Amino acid sequence: MFSIFFVLPNALNFALSLTNWNTYSDVIKFIGLDNFIDLVSTGTLWNDLRVTVVFAVLVAIFQNGIGLALAVALEKSTRGNGLLRTLLFIPVLFSPLSTGYLFKGLLAYDGPANQILSTISGREVHVNFLASTSTTIVVVAAVHAWKYFGMTMLIYIAGLSAIPEEMSEAAKIDGANAWQSFWRIKWPMLAPALTVNLTLTLIGSLNAFDVILATTGGGPARTTEVFNIFVFQQFGSGAFGVSTAMALILFLTVVVVAIPLISYLRSREVEA
Repeated sequence: MFSIFFVLPNALNFALSLTNWNTYSDVIKFIGLDNFIDLVSTGTLWNDLRVTVVFAVLVAIFQNGIGLALAVALEKSTRGNGLLRTLLFIPVLFSPLSTGYLFKGLLAYDGPANQILSTISGREVHVNFLASTSTTIVVVAAVHAWKYFGMTMLIYIAGLSAIPEEMSEAAKIDGANAWQSFWRIKWPMLAPALTVNLTLTLIGSLNAFDVILATTGGGPARTTEVFNIFVFQQFGSGAFGVSTAMALILFLTVVVVAIPLISYLRSREVEA
């Protein structure tokens, strides 16, 4: 099953990336590294690599920051906390496309977000949340993080629940305040949960597609064009060889990021 659904498709992906496969030619010809050279020479590769990495880092920061803060706040298993956990987990159940379209409407130039800001400020406010070449990537990353932070929160809560209560009580007896107790005891013992969450958020955001497609489609001016958006656009236009070449680069990028990251986080667990 692994060979059929993973090894074989990636092997074919590698082979097809070395061809001129497209809808405009009846014959598939071997062209070597021409597709990759074109991606580099046109600047597409470097632009999409930069955008994808920036997006992934922003999502990792937002999603883990929000998830950890909520996990600490809702750590105790009370009825009220249980209800809040359930409510905060609901966005995870939404489809990524519906989430993207929802926020596209909310953050529109004349949408509810600007109307609320206008009401609060007492004057007309029209912020280009999804049309700024400098800040739209941050907004889209925040939307992506909002979609999945509930899962991150639950993983951190599970990690906190596994820490013996006696350790926190001993720290309190020794005079440690809440921050010292968290930073000196709970944070080091959350290393396994951090490993899982950072790995999932980074790999997931490197493969991001649906939320970006629904909100910006890669714009404005390609400032949110991650790898998968380019692959989708090229495949849709019939440039299959170029599309598979970029898909292969995305696969290699994920591998290059994931292996050192997991190795480092695993070593941190041992030290902790």
